[in-house]
Amino acid sequence: MGVTRTVVREGAGRTPNAGEVVKAHYTGRLKDSGHEFDSSRDRGKPLTFVIGIGSVIKGWDEGISEMKLGEASTLHVTSDYGYGREGAGPIPPNADLEFDVELVAIGNDAIPGNSSVSTCEAFGIQLCAVQ
Repeated sequence: MGVTRTVVREGAGRTPNAGEVVKAHYTGRLKDSGHEFDSSRDRGKPLTFVIGIGSVIKGWDEGISEMKLGEASTLHVTSDYGYGREGAGPIPPNADLEFDVELVAIGNDAIPGNSSVSTCEAFGIQLCAVQ
């Protein structure tokens, strides 16, 4: 149970620390059917969030915290590290998920306009943590 990571392309940078702002491009799909439910690439804008504070699903907090800057990986997220028994929007209850993720920025380079941080709510409910 939890999250595992398959590295598709090695990164050359460092890993993020809890509390840092990160920026990641992703495509999310249901593991069982392969149905794509969300993609930052379709919007042309990576997701910006603070790692390690619960602002995104647990699978993302743990999986992305192990990624290096510039790395592309597939995160395999079990339902208990995703949206659990409730599901969310197009994600059914107890669904295992897969995310193709590219970590594109960490720290000051990830802050939009280098001022305020966008929350995941600005990008829709897909990656926001279940409260």
